[in-house]
Amino acid sequence: MNAGRAPYAEDFSRTRGRLHPEPESGSRNPFRRDADRIIHSTAFRRLKHKTQVFVFHEGDHYRTRLTHTLEVTQIARALARSLGLDEDLAEALALSHDLGHTPFGHAGERALDACLADFGGFDHNAQTLRTVTATERRYPGFDGLNLSWETLEGIVKHNGPLIDADGKATGKYRENGVPQVIADYNAVHDLALWSHACAEAQVAAIADDIAYDAHDLDDGLRADLFAISDLAALPVLGGLLREVRDQYPGIDPARLTHELVRRLIGRLIEDVVGESIRRLGAAAPTSADEVRAAGTPMVAFSALMASADRAIKEFLWTNMYRHPRVIGVMDNTEVVVRELFARFFVSPQDMPGEWAQGLDPADVAARARRVADFIAGMTDGFALSEHARLFPKV
Repeated sequence: MNAGRAPYAEDFSRTRGRLHPEPESGSRNPFRRDADRIIHSTAFRRLKHKTQVFVFHEGDHYRTRLTHTLEVTQIARALARSLGLDEDLAEALALSHDLGHTPFGHAGERALDACLADFGGFDHNAQTLRTVTATERRYPGFDGLNLSWETLEGIVKHNGPLIDADGKATGKYRENGVPQVIADYNAVHDLALWSHACAEAQVAAIADDIAYDAHDLDDGLRADLFAISDLAALPVLGGLLREVRDQYPGIDPARLTHELVRRLIGRLIEDVVGESIRRLGAAAPTSADEVRAAGTPMVAFSALMASADRAIKEFLWTNMYRHPRVIGVMDNTEVVVRELFARFFVSPQDMPGEWAQGLDPADVAARARRVADFIAGMTDGFALSEHARLFPKV
Protein backbone atom coordinates (compact mmCIF):
# COMPACT_ATOMS: atom_id res chain seq x y z
CA MET A 1 0.00 0.00 0.00
CA ASN A 2 1.27 3.48 -0.90
CA ALA A 3 2.20 5.73 2.02
CA GLY A 4 -0.44 8.27 3.09
CA ARG A 5 -3.37 6.35 1.61
CA ALA A 6 -6.31 4.88 3.48
CA PRO A 7 -6.47 1.06 3.39
CA TYR A 8 -9.65 1.24 1.27
CA ALA A 9 -8.03 3.49 -1.38
CA GLU A 10 -7.03 2.14 -4.76
CA ASP A 11 -3.35 1.24 -4.86
CA PHE A 12 -1.79 2.03 -8.23
CA SER A 13 0.95 -0.53 -7.63
CA ARG A 14 -1.75 -3.23 -7.68
CA THR A 15 -3.63 -2.03 -10.77
CA ARG A 16 -5.31 -4.71 -12.84
CA GLY A 17 -3.56 -3.21 -15.83
CA ARG A 18 -4.63 -2.23 -19.32
CA LEU A 19 -6.36 -4.17 -22.08
CA HIS A 20 -3.28 -3.67 -24.26
CA PRO A 21 -0.08 -4.18 -22.21
CA GLU A 22 2.33 -1.25 -22.27
CA PRO A 23 5.67 -0.51 -20.61
CA GLU A 24 5.26 1.43 -17.36
CA SER A 25 6.03 5.14 -17.33
CA GLY A 26 9.28 6.07 -15.63
CA SER A 27 7.82 9.25 -14.15
CA ARG A 28 4.08 8.69 -13.62
CA ASN A 29 1.96 6.12 -11.86
CA PRO A 30 -0.79 4.43 -13.93
CA PHE A 31 -3.61 6.64 -12.68
CA ARG A 32 -1.66 9.85 -13.25
CA ARG A 33 -0.93 8.60 -16.74
CA ASP A 34 -4.65 7.99 -17.32
CA ALA A 35 -5.50 11.54 -16.24
CA ASP A 36 -2.84 12.95 -18.54
CA ARG A 37 -4.07 10.92 -21.50
CA ILE A 38 -7.59 12.22 -20.94
CA ILE A 39 -6.41 15.84 -20.75
CA HIS A 40 -4.52 15.46 -24.03
CA SER A 41 -7.39 13.73 -25.85
CA THR A 42 -9.33 15.38 -28.65
CA ALA A 43 -12.62 14.64 -26.91
CA PHE A 44 -11.50 16.56 -23.82
CA ARG A 45 -10.60 19.66 -25.86
CA ARG A 46 -14.00 19.62 -27.53
CA LEU A 47 -15.72 19.99 -24.15
CA LYS A 48 -14.79 23.67 -24.34
CA HIS A 49 -17.46 24.20 -26.98
CA LYS A 50 -20.19 21.87 -25.73
CA THR A 51 -23.33 22.99 -23.93
CA GLN A 52 -23.85 22.54 -20.23
CA VAL A 53 -27.25 24.27 -20.13
CA PHE A 54 -26.76 27.33 -22.33
CA VAL A 55 -25.66 27.01 -25.97
CA PHE A 56 -22.23 28.52 -26.57
CA HIS A 57 -23.35 31.73 -28.27
CA GLU A 58 -25.65 32.76 -25.39
CA GLY A 59 -22.82 34.22 -23.31
CA ASP A 60 -19.14 33.88 -22.45
CA HIS A 61 -19.62 33.47 -18.69
CA TYR A 62 -21.93 30.46 -18.60
CA ARG A 63 -20.47 27.04 -17.88
CA THR A 64 -19.53 24.76 -20.71
CA ARG A 65 -18.86 21.03 -20.38
CA LEU A 66 -15.17 21.87 -19.96
CA THR A 67 -15.56 24.40 -17.15
CA HIS A 68 -18.05 22.07 -15.47
CA THR A 69 -15.54 19.21 -15.77
CA LEU A 70 -12.78 21.31 -14.21
CA GLU A 71 -15.03 22.24 -11.30
CA VAL A 72 -15.97 18.59 -10.77
CA THR A 73 -12.28 17.68 -10.85
CA GLN A 74 -11.37 20.27 -8.21
CA ILE A 75 -14.13 19.03 -5.90
CA ALA A 76 -13.23 15.37 -6.51
CA ARG A 77 -9.60 15.98 -5.58
CA ALA A 78 -10.65 17.82 -2.43
CA LEU A 79 -12.90 14.93 -1.39
CA ALA A 80 -10.29 12.30 -2.25
CA ARG A 81 -7.67 14.14 -0.20
CA SER A 82 -9.99 14.38 2.81
CA LEU A 83 -10.83 10.68 2.64
CA GLY A 84 -7.31 9.39 2.02
CA LEU A 85 -8.08 8.19 -1.50
CA ASP A 86 -5.99 8.21 -4.65
CA GLU A 87 -6.28 11.78 -5.97
CA ASP A 88 -4.95 10.93 -9.43
CA LEU A 89 -7.59 8.26 -10.00
CA ALA A 90 -10.34 10.55 -8.69
CA GLU A 91 -9.06 13.24 -11.06
CA ALA A 92 -8.98 10.87 -14.06
CA LEU A 93 -12.57 9.86 -13.41
CA ALA A 94 -13.76 13.43 -12.96
CA LEU A 95 -11.96 14.57 -16.11
CA SER A 96 -13.50 11.79 -18.19
CA HIS A 97 -17.04 11.69 -16.85
CA ASP A 98 -18.60 13.87 -19.58
CA LEU A 99 -16.51 12.92 -22.61
CA GLY A 100 -19.47 11.08 -24.15
CA HIS A 101 -21.89 13.99 -24.04
CA THR A 102 -23.36 15.21 -27.30
CA PRO A 103 -23.53 18.80 -28.50
CA PHE A 104 -26.42 20.78 -26.99
CA GLY A 105 -26.39 18.95 -23.67
CA HIS A 106 -29.22 16.61 -22.76
CA ALA A 107 -31.28 17.83 -25.72
CA GLY A 108 -28.68 16.37 -28.06
CA GLU A 109 -28.65 13.14 -26.08
CA ARG A 110 -32.44 12.83 -26.26
CA ALA A 111 -32.36 13.38 -30.00
CA LEU A 112 -29.63 10.81 -30.62
CA ASP A 113 -31.34 8.30 -28.36
CA ALA A 114 -34.50 8.63 -30.45
CA CYS A 115 -32.53 8.30 -33.69
CA LEU A 116 -30.93 5.09 -32.40
CA ALA A 117 -34.16 3.60 -31.03
CA ASP A 118 -33.86 0.62 -33.40
CA PHE A 119 -30.12 0.22 -32.76
CA GLY A 120 -29.79 0.04 -28.99
CA GLY A 121 -30.34 3.71 -28.17
CA PHE A 122 -27.80 6.30 -27.02
CA ASP A 123 -26.45 6.70 -23.49
CA HIS A 124 -23.81 9.34 -22.70
CA ASN A 125 -22.12 7.14 -20.09
CA ALA A 126 -21.78 4.30 -22.61
CA GLN A 127 -20.53 6.83 -25.15
CA THR A 128 -17.83 7.95 -22.72
CA LEU A 129 -16.61 4.35 -22.57
CA ARG A 130 -16.74 4.15 -26.36
CA THR A 131 -14.79 7.40 -26.64
CA VAL A 132 -11.91 6.24 -24.44
CA THR A 133 -11.80 2.70 -25.86
CA ALA A 134 -12.58 3.18 -29.56
CA THR A 135 -13.20 6.56 -31.14
CA GLU A 136 -10.06 8.32 -29.88
CA ARG A 137 -7.39 7.29 -32.40
CA ARG A 138 -4.03 8.61 -31.26
CA TYR A 139 -1.80 5.63 -30.66
CA PRO A 140 -0.33 3.27 -33.28
CA GLY A 141 -0.88 0.10 -31.26
CA PHE A 142 -4.56 0.42 -30.30
CA ASP A 143 -7.75 2.45 -30.60
CA GLY A 144 -8.83 4.53 -27.63
CA LEU A 145 -6.65 5.68 -24.76
CA ASN A 146 -5.94 2.23 -23.26
CA LEU A 147 -6.79 3.40 -19.77
CA SER A 148 -6.26 1.26 -16.71
CA TRP A 149 -8.96 -1.16 -15.55
CA GLU A 150 -9.75 0.94 -12.49
CA THR A 151 -10.41 4.06 -14.56
CA LEU A 152 -12.62 2.21 -17.03
CA GLU A 153 -14.50 0.56 -14.19
CA GLY A 154 -15.10 3.94 -12.59
CA ILE A 155 -16.30 5.48 -15.85
CA VAL A 156 -18.90 2.75 -16.29
CA LYS A 157 -19.99 2.19 -12.67
CA HIS A 158 -19.54 5.52 -10.88
CA ASN A 159 -23.31 5.66 -10.28
CA GLY A 160 -23.48 2.08 -9.02
CA PRO A 161 -23.72 -1.49 -10.35
CA LEU A 162 -25.28 -2.04 -13.77
CA ILE A 163 -26.43 -5.61 -13.15
CA ASP A 164 -27.36 -7.70 -10.13
CA ALA A 165 -25.85 -11.01 -9.02
CA ASP A 166 -28.12 -12.84 -11.49
CA GLY A 167 -26.95 -10.71 -14.42
CA LYS A 168 -30.17 -8.69 -14.70
CA ALA A 169 -29.88 -4.99 -15.49
CA THR A 170 -30.51 -2.66 -12.54
CA GLY A 171 -31.20 1.01 -11.90
CA LYS A 172 -31.84 3.16 -14.95
CA TYR A 173 -30.96 0.22 -17.20
CA ARG A 174 -33.60 -2.09 -15.70
CA GLU A 175 -36.15 -1.48 -18.45
CA ASN A 176 -34.00 -1.53 -21.59
CA GLY A 177 -30.96 -3.45 -20.43
CA VAL A 178 -27.28 -2.53 -20.24
CA PRO A 179 -26.28 -0.44 -23.30
CA GLN A 180 -24.84 -2.62 -26.03
CA VAL A 181 -21.68 -0.50 -26.14
CA ILE A 182 -20.94 -1.42 -22.51
CA ALA A 183 -21.99 -5.05 -22.90
CA ASP A 184 -19.77 -5.49 -25.97
CA TYR A 185 -16.74 -4.00 -24.25
CA ASN A 186 -17.36 -5.94 -21.06
CA ALA A 187 -17.32 -9.18 -23.07
CA VAL A 188 -13.65 -8.63 -23.91
CA HIS A 189 -12.55 -6.74 -20.79
CA ASP A 190 -14.64 -7.68 -17.74
CA LEU A 191 -15.43 -4.63 -15.61
CA ALA A 192 -17.42 -6.55 -12.97
CA LEU A 193 -20.67 -4.77 -13.77
CA TRP A 194 -22.38 -6.40 -10.76
CA SER A 195 -20.37 -4.56 -8.09
CA HIS A 196 -20.04 -1.01 -6.92
CA ALA A 197 -17.03 0.92 -8.18
CA CYS A 198 -14.09 1.99 -6.04
CA ALA A 199 -14.43 4.90 -3.61
CA GLU A 200 -12.57 7.20 -6.02
CA ALA A 201 -15.32 6.68 -8.62
CA GLN A 202 -17.97 7.35 -6.00
CA VAL A 203 -16.15 10.58 -5.15
CA ALA A 204 -16.20 11.66 -8.81
CA ALA A 205 -19.93 10.93 -9.05
CA ILE A 206 -20.90 12.98 -6.01
CA ALA A 207 -18.49 15.77 -7.02
CA ASP A 208 -20.55 16.01 -10.23
CA ASP A 209 -23.72 16.48 -8.16
CA ILE A 210 -22.08 19.15 -6.02
CA ALA A 211 -20.71 21.02 -9.01
CA TYR A 212 -23.87 21.24 -11.02
CA ASP A 213 -26.08 22.04 -8.01
CA ALA A 214 -23.85 25.04 -7.37
CA HIS A 215 -22.97 26.24 -10.85
CA ASP A 216 -26.43 25.78 -12.34
CA LEU A 217 -27.78 28.00 -9.57
CA ASP A 218 -25.07 30.52 -10.43
CA ASP A 219 -25.79 30.38 -14.17
CA GLY A 220 -29.55 30.52 -13.65
CA LEU A 221 -29.20 33.66 -11.54
CA ARG A 222 -26.84 35.21 -14.10
CA ALA A 223 -29.37 34.50 -16.84
CA ASP A 224 -32.26 35.98 -14.79
CA LEU A 225 -34.22 32.74 -15.00
CA PHE A 226 -35.02 33.15 -11.31
CA ALA A 227 -34.16 35.58 -8.50
CA ILE A 228 -31.97 35.02 -5.48
CA SER A 229 -35.03 35.63 -3.29
CA ASP A 230 -36.54 32.47 -4.84
CA LEU A 231 -33.85 30.43 -3.06
CA ALA A 232 -34.78 31.56 0.44
CA ALA A 233 -37.27 28.74 0.99
CA LEU A 234 -34.90 25.97 -0.11
CA PRO A 235 -33.27 23.83 2.62
CA VAL A 236 -29.62 24.69 3.33
CA LEU A 237 -29.64 27.49 0.74
CA GLY A 238 -32.10 29.56 2.75
CA GLY A 239 -29.92 29.32 5.85
CA LEU A 240 -26.76 30.14 3.90
CA LEU A 241 -28.46 33.15 2.34
CA ARG A 242 -29.39 34.49 5.77
CA GLU A 243 -25.84 33.90 7.02
CA VAL A 244 -24.31 35.92 4.19
CA ARG A 245 -26.77 38.78 4.51
CA ASP A 246 -26.32 38.93 8.29
CA GLN A 247 -22.53 38.98 7.95
CA TYR A 248 -22.46 41.42 5.03
CA PRO A 249 -25.45 43.80 5.22
CA GLY A 250 -26.02 45.59 1.94
CA ILE A 251 -23.82 43.24 -0.06
CA ASP A 252 -24.24 43.74 -3.82
CA PRO A 253 -26.08 41.02 -5.76
CA ALA A 254 -23.07 39.71 -7.70
CA ARG A 255 -20.99 39.22 -4.55
CA LEU A 256 -23.99 37.78 -2.73
CA THR A 257 -24.42 35.15 -5.45
CA HIS A 258 -20.76 34.24 -5.44
CA GLU A 259 -20.60 33.96 -1.65
CA LEU A 260 -23.79 31.88 -1.56
CA VAL A 261 -22.47 29.45 -4.17
CA ARG A 262 -19.06 29.28 -2.49
CA ARG A 263 -20.63 28.43 0.88
CA LEU A 264 -22.97 25.89 -0.68
CA ILE A 265 -20.05 24.00 -2.22
CA GLY A 266 -18.21 24.06 1.10
CA ARG A 267 -21.25 22.85 3.03
CA LEU A 268 -21.90 20.01 0.57
CA ILE A 269 -18.25 18.89 0.65
CA GLU A 270 -18.19 18.96 4.46
CA ASP A 271 -21.34 16.86 4.58
CA VAL A 272 -20.01 14.25 2.16
CA VAL A 273 -16.75 13.95 4.07
CA GLY A 274 -18.55 13.54 7.38
CA GLU A 275 -21.08 11.00 6.10
CA SER A 276 -18.46 9.04 4.17
CA ILE A 277 -16.18 8.81 7.19
CA ARG A 278 -19.15 7.53 9.18
CA ARG A 279 -19.98 4.87 6.58
CA LEU A 280 -16.38 3.82 6.08
CA GLY A 281 -15.91 3.61 9.83
CA ALA A 282 -18.96 1.40 10.22
CA ALA A 283 -18.08 -0.92 7.32
CA ALA A 284 -14.33 -0.85 8.09
CA PRO A 285 -13.20 -1.92 4.59
CA THR A 286 -9.54 -2.91 4.45
CA SER A 287 -9.19 -2.77 0.66
CA ALA A 288 -10.72 -1.18 -2.42
CA ASP A 289 -12.32 -4.53 -3.25
CA GLU A 290 -14.15 -4.49 0.08
CA VAL A 291 -15.56 -1.08 -0.88
CA ARG A 292 -16.78 -2.65 -4.13
CA ALA A 293 -18.40 -5.53 -2.25
CA ALA A 294 -20.04 -3.39 0.44
CA GLY A 295 -23.41 -3.49 -1.29
CA THR A 296 -24.04 0.22 -0.70
CA PRO A 297 -22.15 3.41 -1.58
CA MET A 298 -19.42 4.40 0.86
CA VAL A 299 -19.31 7.99 -0.39
CA ALA A 300 -22.62 9.82 0.01
CA PHE A 301 -24.58 12.74 1.40
CA SER A 302 -26.17 12.44 4.81
CA ALA A 303 -29.93 11.84 4.75
CA LEU A 304 -30.57 15.49 5.57
CA MET A 305 -28.26 16.77 2.83
CA ALA A 306 -29.58 14.23 0.33
CA SER A 307 -33.01 15.73 0.88
CA ALA A 308 -31.63 19.23 0.36
CA ASP A 309 -29.86 18.06 -2.80
CA ARG A 310 -33.15 16.71 -4.17
CA ALA A 311 -34.89 19.99 -3.38
CA ILE A 312 -32.22 21.97 -5.24
CA LYS A 313 -32.47 19.67 -8.25
CA GLU A 314 -36.28 19.90 -8.27
CA PHE A 315 -36.02 23.69 -8.13
CA LEU A 316 -33.55 23.74 -11.02
CA TRP A 317 -35.68 21.33 -13.05
CA THR A 318 -38.74 23.56 -12.74
CA ASN A 319 -37.13 26.98 -12.89
CA MET A 320 -34.15 26.42 -15.19
CA TYR A 321 -34.10 23.24 -17.25
CA ARG A 322 -37.84 23.58 -18.08
CA HIS A 323 -37.78 27.37 -18.40
CA PRO A 324 -39.42 28.44 -21.68
CA ARG A 325 -36.24 30.22 -22.79
CA VAL A 326 -34.12 27.11 -22.31
CA ILE A 327 -36.76 24.75 -23.74
CA GLY A 328 -37.11 26.89 -26.87
CA VAL A 329 -33.40 26.70 -27.62
CA MET A 330 -33.17 23.00 -26.79
CA ASP A 331 -36.15 22.13 -29.02
CA ASN A 332 -34.41 23.82 -31.93
CA THR A 333 -31.16 21.98 -31.28
CA GLU A 334 -32.93 18.61 -31.11
CA VAL A 335 -34.12 19.27 -34.66
CA VAL A 336 -30.54 19.98 -35.72
CA VAL A 337 -29.31 16.65 -34.32
CA ARG A 338 -32.20 14.65 -35.78
CA GLU A 339 -31.72 16.14 -39.24
CA LEU A 340 -27.97 15.60 -39.18
CA PHE A 341 -28.44 11.97 -38.20
CA ALA A 342 -31.03 11.37 -40.92
CA ARG A 343 -28.78 12.93 -43.57
CA PHE A 344 -25.60 11.09 -42.59
CA PHE A 345 -27.43 7.78 -42.18
CA VAL A 346 -28.78 7.96 -45.73
CA SER A 347 -25.65 9.60 -47.17
CA PRO A 348 -22.63 8.62 -45.03
CA GLN A 349 -20.38 10.04 -47.74
CA ASP A 350 -21.38 13.48 -46.46
CA MET A 351 -19.28 12.80 -43.36
CA PRO A 352 -15.51 13.44 -43.50
CA GLY A 353 -13.54 10.71 -45.27
CA GLU A 354 -12.30 8.78 -42.25
CA TRP A 355 -15.85 8.55 -40.88
CA ALA A 356 -17.36 7.35 -44.14
CA GLN A 357 -14.67 4.79 -44.94
CA GLY A 358 -14.98 1.05 -44.32
CA LEU A 359 -18.74 0.91 -43.84
CA ASP A 360 -20.57 -2.20 -45.01
CA PRO A 361 -23.69 -0.96 -46.87
CA ALA A 362 -25.64 -3.96 -45.56
CA ASP A 363 -24.75 -3.38 -41.89
CA VAL A 364 -27.19 -0.64 -40.98
CA ALA A 365 -26.57 -0.99 -37.23
CA ALA A 366 -22.85 -0.32 -37.66
CA ARG A 367 -23.65 2.64 -39.89
CA ALA A 368 -26.07 4.07 -37.33
CA ARG A 369 -23.47 3.75 -34.56
CA ARG A 370 -20.79 5.37 -36.74
CA VAL A 371 -23.07 8.31 -37.46
CA ALA A 372 -23.88 8.61 -33.75
CA ASP A 373 -20.18 8.57 -32.89
CA PHE A 374 -19.57 11.38 -35.37
CA ILE A 375 -22.44 13.54 -34.13
CA ALA A 376 -21.75 12.86 -30.44
CA GLY A 377 -18.22 14.16 -30.88
CA MET A 378 -19.35 17.44 -32.44
CA THR A 379 -19.15 20.75 -30.65
CA ASP A 380 -22.22 22.97 -30.65
CA GLY A 381 -20.70 25.28 -33.23
CA PHE A 382 -19.61 22.49 -35.57
CA ALA A 383 -23.05 20.86 -35.41
CA LEU A 384 -24.70 24.16 -36.32
CA SER A 385 -22.25 24.83 -39.16
CA GLU A 386 -22.67 21.30 -40.55
CA HIS A 387 -26.43 21.72 -40.40
CA ALA A 388 -26.20 25.06 -42.22
CA ARG A 389 -23.97 23.45 -44.88
CA LEU A 390 -26.27 20.51 -45.49
CA PHE A 391 -29.58 22.33 -45.03
CA PRO A 392 -29.01 25.82 -46.46
CA LYS A 393 -31.81 28.31 -46.02
CA VAL A 394 -33.39 29.33 -49.30
